[in-house]
Amino acid sequence: MGHLQKVLDAYFSSWNKAFESKNSEEIRRHMSEKFVGYWGHSGLEVPMQYGYDYDLDNVLAQYEEAQKSFEPMAIIERKPGEEFLVTGTETNIIKGVLYRAKAMFIRRKENEGWKLQREFIELER
Repeated sequence: MGHLQKVLDAYFSSWNKAFESKNSEEIRRHMSEKFVGYWGHSGLEVPMQYGYDYDLDNVLAQYEEAQKSFEPMAIIERKPGEEFLVTGTETNIIKGVLYRAKAMFIRRKENEGWKLQREFIELER
């Protein structure tokens, strides 16, 4: 499962590079074209849903100074050698302010790589 930790590290590293470059191509390389994500917080009745084609460049343009990291709590193999479920805490630092979220990711083996199939992110505040 150490290989999956490297995949997670590469994904979050691509976000940090993209915050600087404002180019989402590297992030999208980690995602399946079948990707579906959900983002929520306590003020939302229904989480926001987004897919592979959501406007990542617009998201990146909103952040002048940001950094993202992830601390896994559990990495569970669901289909041997084909699919993993990962849970943990995603931390974003935006202009020096800390934002934490609980996150769950589904990673599947796709074309010899581990692609992000689904993500569920719930902001803690």
